[in-house]
Amino acid sequence: MKKYLFGLLLLSACTAKKEEAVDIQTLEVSSPISIDTTIQQEFVADINAIQNVEIRARVKGYLDRILVDEGKQVKKGQIMFTINSQEYVTDLAQAKAALGQASAELKAEELTLVNTRLLVDKNVISKNQLAISLAKVDGLAAKREEARAHVRAAELKVENSNIRAPFDGVVDRLPFKSGSLVDEGTLLTTLSDNQNVFAYFNVSEQEYLAFSDQGGVNKSASVALVLANGDTYPQTGLVETIDGQFDKNTGNIAFRARFANPTRLLRHGASGKVQLPKKVAGFWAIPQKSVFEIQEKSYVFVKDATGIVKMKSIIPDLRIPHFYLVKSGFSAKDTVLIEGIQLVKQGQKIKSTFKPMRQLLNEYKAL
Repeated sequence: MKKYLFGLLLLSACTAKKEEAVDIQTLEVSSPISIDTTIQQEFVADINAIQNVEIRARVKGYLDRILVDEGKQVKKGQIMFTINSQEYVTDLAQAKAALGQASAELKAEELTLVNTRLLVDKNVISKNQLAISLAKVDGLAAKREEARAHVRAAELKVENSNIRAPFDGVVDRLPFKSGSLVDEGTLLTTLSDNQNVFAYFNVSEQEYLAFSDQGGVNKSASVALVLANGDTYPQTGLVETIDGQFDKNTGNIAFRARFANPTRLLRHGASGKVQLPKKVAGFWAIPQKSVFEIQEKSYVFVKDATGIVKMKSIIPDLRIPHFYLVKSGFSAKDTVLIEGIQLVKQGQKIKSTFKPMRQLLNEYKAL
Protein backbone atom coordinates (compact mmCIF):
# COMPACT_ATOMS: atom_id res chain seq x y z
CA MET A 1 0.00 0.00 0.00
CA LYS A 2 2.84 2.37 0.92
CA LYS A 3 4.59 1.54 -2.33
CA TYR A 4 1.38 2.35 -4.21
CA LEU A 5 1.00 5.72 -2.50
CA PHE A 6 4.64 6.50 -3.12
CA GLY A 7 4.20 5.74 -6.81
CA LEU A 8 1.20 8.07 -7.08
CA LEU A 9 3.12 10.86 -5.37
CA LEU A 10 6.06 10.33 -7.71
CA LEU A 11 3.81 10.36 -10.80
CA SER A 12 2.06 13.49 -9.56
CA ALA A 13 5.38 15.21 -9.02
CA CYS A 14 6.56 14.31 -12.53
CA THR A 15 3.32 15.61 -14.02
CA ALA A 16 3.63 18.84 -12.11
CA LYS A 17 7.17 19.26 -13.35
CA LYS A 18 6.01 18.69 -16.96
CA GLU A 19 3.23 21.26 -16.61
CA GLU A 20 5.70 23.67 -15.04
CA ALA A 21 8.05 23.06 -17.96
CA VAL A 22 5.23 23.91 -20.35
CA ASP A 23 4.46 27.07 -18.42
CA ILE A 24 7.95 28.42 -18.72
CA GLN A 25 8.68 27.51 -22.36
CA THR A 26 9.49 30.37 -24.74
CA LEU A 27 7.26 30.80 -27.79
CA GLU A 28 7.11 33.36 -30.58
CA VAL A 29 4.41 36.01 -30.59
CA SER A 30 3.64 38.94 -32.86
CA SER A 31 1.21 41.82 -33.26
CA PRO A 32 -1.22 42.05 -36.19
CA ILE A 33 -0.56 44.76 -38.75
CA SER A 34 -3.06 46.44 -41.00
CA ILE A 35 -2.18 46.04 -44.68
CA ASP A 36 -3.35 47.27 -48.08
CA THR A 37 -2.76 44.85 -50.91
CA THR A 38 -4.17 43.20 -54.01
CA ILE A 39 -5.38 39.63 -53.71
CA GLN A 40 -6.36 37.10 -56.33
CA GLN A 41 -9.92 35.88 -55.94
CA GLU A 42 -10.55 32.48 -57.49
CA PHE A 43 -13.70 31.54 -59.38
CA VAL A 44 -14.50 28.16 -60.89
CA ALA A 45 -14.50 28.54 -64.68
CA ASP A 46 -15.80 26.55 -67.63
CA ILE A 47 -13.56 26.72 -70.69
CA ASN A 48 -15.20 26.90 -74.11
CA ALA A 49 -13.72 27.11 -77.56
CA ILE A 50 -14.38 30.33 -79.49
CA GLN A 51 -16.30 28.18 -81.96
CA ASN A 52 -17.59 24.70 -81.23
CA VAL A 53 -20.04 23.40 -83.81
CA GLU A 54 -21.62 20.09 -84.67
CA ILE A 55 -20.79 18.72 -88.09
CA ARG A 56 -23.87 16.98 -89.44
CA ALA A 57 -24.73 15.20 -92.68
CA ARG A 58 -26.87 17.32 -95.00
CA VAL A 59 -27.84 14.43 -97.27
CA LYS A 60 -28.70 10.77 -96.73
CA GLY A 61 -26.36 8.05 -97.92
CA TYR A 62 -23.44 5.76 -97.15
CA LEU A 63 -20.19 7.20 -95.82
CA ASP A 64 -17.65 6.59 -98.57
CA ARG A 65 -14.60 8.09 -96.86
CA ILE A 66 -13.60 9.64 -93.56
CA LEU A 67 -10.65 11.92 -94.33
CA VAL A 68 -9.93 13.19 -90.80
CA ASP A 69 -8.99 11.65 -87.46
CA GLU A 70 -10.00 12.35 -83.89
CA GLY A 71 -8.03 15.13 -82.23
CA LYS A 72 -6.41 16.28 -85.47
CA GLN A 73 -6.30 19.82 -86.81
CA VAL A 74 -8.18 20.64 -90.03
CA LYS A 75 -8.22 23.73 -92.24
CA LYS A 76 -11.22 25.72 -93.36
CA GLY A 77 -12.69 24.21 -96.55
CA GLN A 78 -10.91 20.87 -96.09
CA ILE A 79 -13.07 17.84 -97.00
CA MET A 80 -13.77 15.85 -93.85
CA PHE A 81 -16.30 13.24 -95.05
CA THR A 82 -17.66 12.05 -98.38
CA ILE A 83 -21.08 10.45 -98.80
CA ASN A 84 -21.82 8.24 -101.80
CA SER A 85 -23.20 10.63 -104.42
CA GLN A 86 -24.06 8.35 -107.37
CA GLU A 87 -27.78 8.78 -106.78
CA TYR A 88 -27.44 12.55 -106.58
CA VAL A 89 -25.24 12.71 -109.68
CA THR A 90 -27.98 10.81 -111.54
CA ASP A 91 -30.63 13.19 -110.22
CA LEU A 92 -28.49 16.10 -111.37
CA ALA A 93 -28.23 14.68 -114.87
CA GLN A 94 -31.99 14.24 -115.01
CA ALA A 95 -32.54 17.76 -113.77
CA LYS A 96 -30.19 19.15 -116.41
CA ALA A 97 -31.99 17.17 -119.10
CA ALA A 98 -35.35 18.52 -117.91
CA LEU A 99 -33.88 22.03 -117.98
CA GLY A 100 -32.67 21.51 -121.54
CA GLN A 101 -36.11 20.31 -122.63
CA ALA A 102 -37.85 23.22 -120.92
CA SER A 103 -35.45 25.66 -122.59
CA ALA A 104 -36.07 24.10 -126.00
CA GLU A 105 -39.87 24.23 -125.57
CA LEU A 106 -39.64 27.86 -124.51
CA LYS A 107 -37.46 28.73 -127.50
CA ALA A 108 -39.92 27.04 -129.88
CA GLU A 109 -42.86 28.88 -128.37
CA GLU A 110 -40.97 32.19 -128.59
CA LEU A 111 -40.53 31.60 -132.33
CA THR A 112 -44.24 30.84 -132.57
CA LEU A 113 -44.95 34.10 -130.74
CA VAL A 114 -42.95 36.04 -133.33
CA ASN A 115 -44.98 34.52 -136.17
CA THR A 116 -48.21 35.15 -134.29
CA ARG A 117 -47.36 38.83 -133.92
CA LEU A 118 -46.79 39.10 -137.67
CA LEU A 119 -50.11 37.48 -138.44
CA VAL A 120 -51.90 39.70 -135.95
CA ASP A 121 -50.31 42.79 -137.47
CA LYS A 122 -51.64 41.68 -140.88
CA ASN A 123 -55.05 40.99 -139.36
CA VAL A 124 -54.78 37.35 -140.45
CA ILE A 125 -55.58 36.06 -136.98
CA SER A 126 -57.24 37.62 -133.97
CA LYS A 127 -55.47 39.22 -131.03
CA ASN A 128 -56.77 36.40 -128.86
CA GLN A 129 -54.28 34.09 -130.52
CA LEU A 130 -51.49 36.50 -129.59
CA ALA A 131 -52.65 36.50 -125.96
CA ILE A 132 -52.71 32.71 -125.95
CA SER A 133 -49.19 32.58 -127.37
CA LEU A 134 -47.94 35.06 -124.79
CA ALA A 135 -49.47 32.98 -122.00
CA LYS A 136 -47.73 29.85 -123.34
CA VAL A 137 -44.40 31.69 -123.41
CA ASP A 138 -44.88 32.82 -119.79
CA GLY A 139 -45.83 29.31 -118.72
CA LEU A 140 -42.83 27.73 -120.43
CA ALA A 141 -40.54 30.43 -118.95
CA ALA A 142 -41.82 29.51 -115.49
CA LYS A 143 -41.31 25.84 -116.28
CA ARG A 144 -37.71 26.58 -117.28
CA GLU A 145 -37.10 28.45 -113.98
CA GLU A 146 -38.54 25.49 -112.12
CA ALA A 147 -36.17 23.19 -114.01
CA ARG A 148 -33.26 25.48 -113.12
CA ALA A 149 -34.26 25.30 -109.45
CA HIS A 150 -34.24 21.51 -109.67
CA VAL A 151 -30.75 21.67 -111.15
CA ARG A 152 -29.54 23.94 -108.35
CA ALA A 153 -31.08 21.62 -105.75
CA ALA A 154 -29.47 18.58 -107.36
CA GLU A 155 -26.10 20.38 -107.56
CA LEU A 156 -26.41 21.29 -103.88
CA LYS A 157 -26.98 17.64 -102.94
CA VAL A 158 -23.93 16.60 -104.93
CA GLU A 159 -21.92 19.36 -103.28
CA ASN A 160 -23.21 18.43 -99.81
CA SER A 161 -22.05 14.87 -100.29
CA ASN A 162 -18.58 16.34 -99.61
CA ILE A 163 -18.64 17.67 -96.05
CA ARG A 164 -16.06 20.42 -95.53
CA ALA A 165 -14.68 22.09 -92.42
CA PRO A 166 -16.40 25.47 -91.87
CA PHE A 167 -13.29 26.86 -90.08
CA ASP A 168 -9.87 25.86 -88.79
CA GLY A 169 -10.32 23.59 -85.80
CA VAL A 170 -9.77 20.32 -83.96
CA VAL A 171 -11.86 17.24 -84.72
CA ASP A 172 -13.74 15.55 -81.88
CA ARG A 173 -15.01 11.95 -81.61
CA LEU A 174 -15.95 10.10 -84.83
CA PRO A 175 -18.95 7.90 -83.99
CA PHE A 176 -19.33 6.40 -87.49
CA LYS A 177 -17.03 4.38 -89.75
CA SER A 178 -16.77 4.17 -93.52
CA GLY A 179 -19.74 2.31 -94.98
CA SER A 180 -22.18 3.50 -92.32
CA LEU A 181 -25.59 4.63 -93.50
CA VAL A 182 -26.33 8.14 -92.28
CA ASP A 183 -29.50 10.19 -92.50
CA GLU A 184 -29.82 13.88 -93.16
CA GLY A 185 -28.94 15.63 -89.90
CA THR A 186 -26.85 12.78 -88.46
CA LEU A 187 -24.09 14.05 -86.15
CA LEU A 188 -20.74 13.07 -87.66
CA THR A 189 -18.38 14.90 -85.28
CA THR A 190 -17.80 18.21 -83.52
CA LEU A 191 -15.26 20.81 -84.60
CA SER A 192 -13.63 23.21 -82.13
CA ASP A 193 -11.68 26.37 -82.88
CA ASN A 194 -9.21 26.49 -79.97
CA GLN A 195 -6.92 29.28 -81.15
CA ASN A 196 -8.55 31.32 -78.41
CA VAL A 197 -10.82 30.13 -75.64
CA PHE A 198 -13.47 31.68 -73.42
CA ALA A 199 -13.48 31.13 -69.66
CA TYR A 200 -16.94 31.65 -68.15
CA PHE A 201 -17.22 32.20 -64.40
CA ASN A 202 -19.88 33.47 -62.00
CA VAL A 203 -19.36 36.38 -59.62
CA SER A 204 -21.56 37.34 -56.67
CA GLU A 205 -23.20 40.76 -56.54
CA GLN A 206 -20.89 41.88 -53.74
CA GLU A 207 -17.79 40.86 -55.67
CA TYR A 208 -19.19 42.43 -58.83
CA LEU A 209 -19.63 45.77 -57.04
CA ALA A 210 -16.08 45.59 -55.71
CA PHE A 211 -14.85 44.90 -59.24
CA SER A 212 -16.91 47.83 -60.50
CA ASP A 213 -15.36 50.16 -57.89
CA GLN A 214 -11.95 49.36 -59.37
CA GLY A 215 -13.11 50.44 -62.83
CA GLY A 216 -13.13 46.89 -64.14
CA VAL A 217 -16.60 47.05 -65.64
CA ASN A 218 -15.73 49.71 -68.20
CA LYS A 219 -12.36 48.40 -69.28
CA SER A 220 -10.73 45.02 -69.72
CA ALA A 221 -9.14 43.54 -66.61
CA SER A 222 -6.23 41.12 -66.74
CA VAL A 223 -6.92 37.74 -65.14
CA ALA A 224 -4.96 34.55 -64.59
CA LEU A 225 -6.10 30.96 -65.09
CA VAL A 226 -5.23 28.09 -62.79
CA LEU A 227 -5.52 24.71 -64.51
CA ALA A 228 -7.10 21.58 -63.05
CA ASN A 229 -3.66 20.26 -61.97
CA GLY A 230 -2.90 23.45 -60.03
CA ASP A 231 -0.50 24.93 -62.59
CA THR A 232 -0.93 28.54 -63.66
CA TYR A 233 -1.63 28.91 -67.38
CA PRO A 234 1.21 30.93 -68.97
CA GLN A 235 -1.08 33.24 -70.96
CA THR A 236 -2.86 36.14 -69.27
CA GLY A 237 -6.53 36.61 -70.12
CA LEU A 238 -8.80 39.64 -70.39
CA VAL A 239 -12.35 40.06 -69.08
CA GLU A 240 -14.28 40.96 -72.23
CA THR A 241 -17.95 40.89 -71.32
CA ILE A 242 -20.28 40.71 -68.33
CA ASP A 243 -23.87 39.48 -68.57
CA GLY A 244 -26.63 42.06 -68.57
CA GLN A 245 -28.43 40.71 -65.51
CA PHE A 246 -28.00 38.67 -62.35
CA ASP A 247 -29.29 35.13 -62.09
CA LYS A 248 -32.38 35.27 -59.86
CA ASN A 249 -31.75 31.78 -58.50
CA THR A 250 -28.07 32.17 -57.55
CA GLY A 251 -27.62 35.94 -57.25
CA ASN A 252 -24.54 35.67 -59.49
CA ILE A 253 -23.61 37.36 -62.73
CA ALA A 254 -21.54 35.68 -65.45
CA PHE A 255 -18.17 37.03 -66.62
CA ARG A 256 -16.38 35.99 -69.81
CA ALA A 257 -12.61 36.16 -70.19
CA ARG A 258 -10.63 35.42 -73.35
CA PHE A 259 -7.32 33.54 -73.31
CA ALA A 260 -4.94 33.00 -76.21
CA ASN A 261 -4.21 29.31 -76.78
CA PRO A 262 -1.23 29.12 -79.16
CA THR A 263 -0.14 25.62 -78.09
CA ARG A 264 -3.74 24.27 -78.12
CA LEU A 265 -3.28 23.15 -74.50
CA LEU A 266 -6.77 24.30 -73.54
CA ARG A 267 -9.64 22.27 -74.98
CA HIS A 268 -13.37 22.84 -75.13
CA GLY A 269 -15.12 21.53 -72.02
CA ALA A 270 -12.09 21.83 -69.72
CA SER A 271 -12.30 23.48 -66.30
CA GLY A 272 -10.09 25.69 -64.18
CA LYS A 273 -10.11 28.65 -61.82
CA VAL A 274 -9.95 32.25 -62.94
CA GLN A 275 -8.04 34.57 -60.61
CA LEU A 276 -9.56 38.04 -60.54
CA PRO A 277 -7.50 40.80 -58.86
CA LYS A 278 -9.14 42.63 -55.97
CA LYS A 279 -7.73 45.55 -53.99
CA VAL A 280 -8.23 45.27 -50.22
CA ALA A 281 -7.40 47.80 -47.52
CA GLY A 282 -7.44 47.90 -43.74
CA PHE A 283 -7.26 44.13 -43.12
CA TRP A 284 -5.30 42.59 -40.23
CA ALA A 285 -2.75 39.96 -41.29
CA ILE A 286 -2.70 36.79 -39.14
CA PRO A 287 -0.48 33.76 -39.94
CA GLN A 288 -2.53 30.70 -40.87
CA LYS A 289 -0.44 28.56 -38.51
CA SER A 290 -1.69 30.72 -35.63
CA VAL A 291 -5.31 29.78 -36.28
CA PHE A 292 -7.05 26.68 -34.98
CA GLU A 293 -10.64 25.49 -35.22
CA ILE A 294 -13.07 24.25 -32.61
CA GLN A 295 -16.53 23.17 -33.77
CA GLU A 296 -16.08 24.93 -37.11
CA LYS A 297 -15.13 28.24 -35.47
CA SER A 298 -11.70 29.84 -35.80
CA TYR A 299 -9.60 30.98 -32.86
CA VAL A 300 -6.15 32.34 -31.99
CA PHE A 301 -4.30 32.59 -28.68
CA VAL A 302 -3.76 36.16 -27.47
CA LYS A 303 -1.22 36.84 -24.69
CA ASP A 304 -1.98 39.51 -22.12
CA ALA A 305 0.50 41.67 -20.18
CA THR A 306 1.01 38.99 -17.50
CA GLY A 307 1.88 36.29 -20.07
CA ILE A 308 -1.45 34.45 -19.82
CA VAL A 309 -2.85 33.19 -23.15
CA LYS A 310 -6.54 33.36 -23.90
CA MET A 311 -8.58 32.14 -26.86
CA LYS A 312 -9.92 34.82 -29.19
CA SER A 313 -12.58 34.10 -31.81
CA ILE A 314 -11.87 35.41 -35.31
CA ILE A 315 -13.54 35.33 -38.71
CA PRO A 316 -11.00 34.92 -41.54
CA ASP A 317 -12.39 37.09 -44.35
CA LEU A 318 -9.74 36.57 -47.01
CA ARG A 319 -6.66 34.48 -47.62
CA ILE A 320 -3.23 35.19 -49.05
CA PRO A 321 -0.30 32.72 -49.08
CA HIS A 322 0.28 31.54 -45.48
CA PHE A 323 -1.90 34.31 -44.00
CA TYR A 324 -5.52 35.09 -43.20
CA LEU A 325 -6.83 38.62 -43.58
CA VAL A 326 -9.28 39.64 -40.85
CA LYS A 327 -11.37 42.79 -41.25
CA SER A 328 -12.10 43.55 -37.60
CA GLY A 329 -11.57 42.41 -34.01
CA PHE A 330 -7.86 43.23 -33.69
CA SER A 331 -5.64 46.16 -32.85
CA ALA A 332 -1.91 46.80 -33.16
CA LYS A 333 -1.62 46.34 -29.37
CA ASP A 334 -2.76 42.70 -29.46
CA THR A 335 -0.11 40.00 -29.05
CA VAL A 336 -0.89 36.80 -30.94
CA LEU A 337 0.81 33.46 -30.44
CA ILE A 338 2.30 32.44 -33.80
CA GLU A 339 3.77 29.06 -32.91
CA GLY A 340 3.13 26.17 -30.54
CA ILE A 341 -0.65 26.56 -30.46
CA GLN A 342 -0.94 22.79 -29.99
CA LEU A 343 1.24 22.95 -26.86
CA VAL A 344 -0.70 25.53 -24.85
CA LYS A 345 -4.17 25.79 -23.40
CA GLN A 346 -6.58 28.46 -22.23
CA GLY A 347 -5.27 30.39 -19.22
CA GLN A 348 -1.74 29.04 -19.41
CA LYS A 349 1.19 31.34 -18.67
CA ILE A 350 4.02 31.35 -21.21
CA LYS A 351 7.30 33.05 -21.90
CA SER A 352 7.61 34.61 -25.34
CA THR A 353 9.83 36.36 -27.81
CA PHE A 354 8.46 39.00 -30.14
CA LYS A 355 8.76 38.75 -33.94
CA PRO A 356 7.44 41.60 -36.13
CA MET A 357 4.56 40.59 -38.41
CA ARG A 358 6.19 42.44 -41.30
CA GLN A 359 9.20 40.16 -40.97
CA LEU A 360 6.91 37.12 -41.20
CA LEU A 361 5.24 38.54 -44.31
CA ASN A 362 8.61 39.04 -45.94
CA GLU A 363 9.81 35.55 -44.99
CA TYR A 364 6.76 33.93 -46.58
CA LYS A 365 6.75 36.40 -49.49
CA ALA A 366 3.06 36.81 -48.90
CA LEU A 367 2.92 40.29 -50.40
